[in-house]
Amino acid sequence: MITYRFAEENDIPVILSLVRALASYEHMEDAVVATTELYHEWLFEKKIARVLLAMDGENAVGFALFFYNFSTWLGRAGIYLEDLFVLEEYRGQGIGKTLLKSLAKIAVSEGCGRLEWACLDWNEPSIEFYRAQGAVSMDEWTTYRLTGDALTSFAAEED
Repeated sequence: MITYRFAEENDIPVILSLVRALASYEHMEDAVVATTELYHEWLFEKKIARVLLAMDGENAVGFALFFYNFSTWLGRAGIYLEDLFVLEEYRGQGIGKTLLKSLAKIAVSEGCGRLEWACLDWNEPSIEFYRAQGAVSMDEWTTYRLTGDALTSFAAEED
């Protein structure tokens, strides 16, 4: 029987393991530079994000990592789902749907205006799953990102 619970500090190695499995699925293993120390700081000291775990007994088999954002147009917070992942051997059992629905319930109960996330455009199984839940793609929006040297250089520029 699959159960769901919020991650605790002693779950940090498990979270990192699931993140690495997600990176492998997305063919981006080299992009993971997170450490247990960083997760401790950002998830449990600064409490900037939360993790919901799907558990098969004592084994974590999936997770949803999310944080709150704010919509100036709605005038209220929303939930941003950074990652949703279920181990391959557990897919098709409704675990991903339950994780996503749990976030929707949190959003509704807390008065949030929306639940949103990004999905790689080649990930057809996930796209189909999200559409089946009633989600719509925001094709008119393009995501931009500053990271690494570009972020550091930009921040250091004189005004």
